[in-house]
Amino acid sequence: MLARSAPKACILPINGIELSYFDWEGEAGADNPVLLVAHATGFHARVYDALIEHFPQHRVISVDQRGHGRSTGDPITHWRVLIDDMLGLAEHLGLIGAIGIGHSMGAHVLLHAASENKAAFSQLVLFDPVVLEPSYYASTETFFTPENPHPTAKRKRDFASIEAMIERFRDRDPYDIFAPRVFEDYCRYGLLPAANGEGFELACAPEVEASIYASSRTNSGILDIATKVQTPTLIVRAKQLGMMDFKGSPTWPQLASTMPNATDLDRSDRTHFHPFEDPADAAKIIASVL
Repeated sequence: MLARSAPKACILPINGIELSYFDWEGEAGADNPVLLVAHATGFHARVYDALIEHFPQHRVISVDQRGHGRSTGDPITHWRVLIDDMLGLAEHLGLIGAIGIGHSMGAHVLLHAASENKAAFSQLVLFDPVVLEPSYYASTETFFTPENPHPTAKRKRDFASIEAMIERFRDRDPYDIFAPRVFEDYCRYGLLPAANGEGFELACAPEVEASIYASSRTNSGILDIATKVQTPTLIVRAKQLGMMDFKGSPTWPQLASTMPNATDLDRSDRTHFHPFEDPADAAKIIASVL
């Protein structure tokens, strides 16, 4: 595996926020399409560095979605804003025939974006997209409210140092199943200097993360949208566990069968954090479609 130089940090003013993304240079050519990486809720662009390093010939764009990493943004009430950000980024970059690599919420966003910008992506590789079974979107039950927020709203947000965060979470679920390099990247790039100048705070504020979970049902048309996506798509599904177990797959097992050009890959030997557990294995899956 060839070493990669550090990416260029970029900022795109869009939709009322500053959208951060990281750009790794690659070799131009038909055999080296651009790879665009979209992260899971609560994470950030640089937690996929260990995966990205497996593709030294490719230009890779990894985005901090709004309210995550170096991107600005307040709590959201509808996932449509995340999709609009992605469409704006694709337009700004002039993407044509890119490979979209999405994880969890990021996979949902890429799937929807590909339905509206059909030229941007020639392939999608979606690790456990947050696209649930039809009954989830048909229900009107409210799981979380401002008075009863998602549990992530109570995350510890302040840390004296990056090392303090690493020490606090190293042996905790689910971080204890991450590859060591991935876990350290999660901590190292997941903190920003605190506003008061003392120590650090989570780049993704707990209330932002909680708002994404709380609004996960808002893009209720995604199942119908998926049936119209012609882009060749590989859906990688992890093991299924309880609804509130973050390590379980949220993906409707029948999703690929409803799409005109999709393949289902059952990876019940992995958790929802597959790209973090074994970035080399995730890279092999991506390489299989290149």
